[in-house]
Amino acid sequence: MAVQVKPLSVVAILDRLEAFHGPQQPCWPIDAYQFLIWWHCGYPASDTTCKKGWDALKREVGIEPSRILTASQARLAHALKAGGMVPELRAMRLQKIAQRVMNEFSGDLSVGLKGSVGEIRKALKKFPGIADPGADRILLFSHLQPVAAVPSNCPQVLVRIQLGLERENYGVNYREARKMIEDEIPEQFHARQRAYLLQKQHGQTICKRSAPLCDQCPISANCAYFAGKNRGRSRPGREVAKR
Repeated sequence: MAVQVKPLSVVAILDRLEAFHGPQQPCWPIDAYQFLIWWHCGYPASDTTCKKGWDALKREVGIEPSRILTASQARLAHALKAGGMVPELRAMRLQKIAQRVMNEFSGDLSVGLKGSVGEIRKALKKFPGIADPGADRILLFSHLQPVAAVPSNCPQVLVRIQLGLERENYGVNYREARKMIEDEIPEQFHARQRAYLLQKQHGQTICKRSAPLCDQCPISANCAYFAGKNRGRSRPGREVAKR
């Protein structure tokens, strides 16, 4: 028989996570254009690698579209090397981003991103390396729309705690986590940014994708995953049948 746990609301989960991890702040640029540049400053992309490349790029070239476009790819790659692998490819992507911002947004992406959430998301997804999670992150932290964003590498946190399982399909995990935020967290920038940052911190340090540190988790007494209810990933066939 599955072990029963007392479920917590998303708000209660976030309160416990904040008590455990402390208040969180974004360590990346919140401006939409600057985030796109920062995101390609490191590879594999992480807060650490992106910051290293970002600092070197600002110091050696600059981050303005005009500076990126007038710099040689070799110079850009030299700066981006501080952020990890394939600096030449990332240099090309930075110039593609800068070129599009200059040509289609008159040099100011934040001013140019207008319209519905769907229209802004579609425009953002035309930039290299941006899918729905990245677009949602930009929408939320650039104060464009208070969407229910979920960290791209940590959609498992709320899904594990409340449902006790993860899907084989990443997109399903992401949508389920996003719906939990939409249903329970007010449509406000501060509230949903807080939810994003706490999920990210917990998913990267405790509720890891592989080998989660359940014995150190402040939610374990109320976590369906830890209790063993539907523990593990569901089979793809069963998932398709349910949806």
